[in-house]
Amino acid sequence: MSPRPFVRNLTFQSNDLGKEVTIMLAWSPNVDGLYEDVFPIVWKVSKFGKSGPYRATATYTAQLAFSRAQVESGKVISAATSVNINNSEKTILTEANEVYHFSTPEAGTSGILQAQNHTGSIQEIAVGFVNRGDFMPTPVLYFSDVGDGSRVTAKFTPVLRAYITSDYEETSILRGQVDTPAIWSQDLTGLAQNTVWNLSRDASSGRYTITHA
Repeated sequence: MSPRPFVRNLTFQSNDLGKEVTIMLAWSPNVDGLYEDVFPIVWKVSKFGKSGPYRATATYTAQLAFSRAQVESGKVISAATSVNINNSEKTILTEANEVYHFSTPEAGTSGILQAQNHTGSIQEIAVGFVNRGDFMPTPVLYFSDVGDGSRVTAKFTPVLRAYITSDYEETSILRGQVDTPAIWSQDLTGLAQNTVWNLSRDASSGRYTITHA
């Protein structure tokens, strides 16, 4: 039996921030071919108001999954089918009578996830995570134009970054680096199950910070 996947509940809060602002949360993957044939996906976009208290929550569960992604207008809108997978496992995507199916994961290369495309055509594949109660995964990484007979490999570490930007929407595919520096970065594996983070703004410099509450 695999150990139960860990859960991370993140709460971001502000009070009398002084200016309305939008926070974007996106993953920071360390993978080959980044922004060429594999792309991060925006997780959360939250607005925090100028005055009074505001709060946004996000939950990550370390149960990974591959999915056959459906993309529309630059966003991963849904998954046609998916399979839960663990590190060091592999799965095969096939198609029969226009029904797509991932095989039951088997032991693969140590430390990475693999999905092979045996559908006979080019596919879009995503890696995501599955929160408790969800049938389909929340997408994290998007692999474009996966040719028949080829495979995608991922070594996913849940490093999350926060940006001050209103240029993106949730589930948008990041085709290049975010054009503003991250104000916060955390590897979720090192956090407690529940953490609270304060968003604040320096009135003189206009700089935003996120600090552990």
